[in-house]
Amino acid sequence: MSDTEQAEIEQPFISHLLELRDRLLRMILAVLVFFVAMFPFANDIYVFIAEPLMSHLPEGTSMIATQVASPFLTPFKMSLVGSLFLAMPYILFQFWGFVAPGLYRHEKRLAVPLIASSIVLFYLGMIFAYYVVFPLVFAFLTGTAPEGVAVMTDIAAYLDFVITLFFAFGIAFEVPIATIVLVMMGVTTPEKLRQKRPYIIVGAFVVGMFLTPPDIISQTLLAMPMWILFEFGVFFSSAFVKKEDDEADDEEEATADVTEAAETAAPSSSDSASDSVMPATAAATAGASSATADEQLAASYPEDYVPLSDEEMEAELDRLDEDDDEEDDDDYDYYNDYDDHSGDGSNEASGENLVDVKLAQVMEYREEENLTAARALLYEVLEEGDESQIKVARNILLQLDSND
Repeated sequence: MSDTEQAEIEQPFISHLLELRDRLLRMILAVLVFFVAMFPFANDIYVFIAEPLMSHLPEGTSMIATQVASPFLTPFKMSLVGSLFLAMPYILFQFWGFVAPGLYRHEKRLAVPLIASSIVLFYLGMIFAYYVVFPLVFAFLTGTAPEGVAVMTDIAAYLDFVITLFFAFGIAFEVPIATIVLVMMGVTTPEKLRQKRPYIIVGAFVVGMFLTPPDIISQTLLAMPMWILFEFGVFFSSAFVKKEDDEADDEEEATADVTEAAETAAPSSSDSASDSVMPATAAATAGASSATADEQLAASYPEDYVPLSDEEMEAELDRLDEDDDEEDDDDYDYYNDYDDHSGDGSNEASGENLVDVKLAQVMEYREEENLTAARALLYEVLEEGDESQIKVARNILLQLDSND
């Protein structure tokens, strides 16, 4: 590898590191801004957070500070953790800005709602903990104190306790997102999740045992929402799988239509070549995911590529039709030569005719607004076509993306 090539590889890597550094600095700055805004009101905020416990303390008792620095460090810690929670949407926004350029269009469409819903669910988990869990837990814990024992909770210990619960319930409310992501990645299916429901319920109680204080109330109050949210995740993932199956059926129908058209248009002497092309095409369409097709499309795009206009693309299609007519005039001599040779040229001509049929079928699907089937055929053209056919397919895909 030459020094120039090495420099070209190192430069993008360094630029990514510089961008990552800038975004990390913005995240830290956002946390500091929230911290500076919250710290003057730290004592009032702490009183608000401690209200669920203080309302259940016996008369004549109060919270205490057992360490010398606790009256200062406890509000300081609360302001810092609170600023981190409040800045989380901005932190995720910066993280998204860093990774988004490396994602495909369909991945971006899925990631944006998942990130937004995960933020909302995390905050809902914290709200649920404060307004539902805290009153029940503190009423139970303070009511079970032995006779003669004064309940006087340390302010630092209480802050650690509630931060743990806030974090535990925030994470627990992300169960639907985790379920949907696992199904999307192909790790599992909704049917398998339903079959393993008893084990998942037991697992929810085990997680509640580790993430919450050692009492049955908080453990149950964490496990039950996790179970309910798991059911929501299975429901929405089932809808996602159904949509994917419908799109796969459309692609299979499109492939079947192209197969029938190709068999009608191809010369009778090239049947064997067509038979070798079409099973491979059908297998590729049935086995390839949308992400794989997009990777092939992205690999085919040069950086300096300029899309054609509608008029230029129509002219390109007309030129391809003229080339087909010229090839038809030479068919007789061509297939006589085929009898004396291995047949590679016949396979190539048959493949080109098949790609032309696919391009014509794409135009029909565009008129019918069957964009899913059109995209499936265009991906096949990118794999099988010559330079001119690939050029036309790229421009059609660009137009479909711009219309989206």
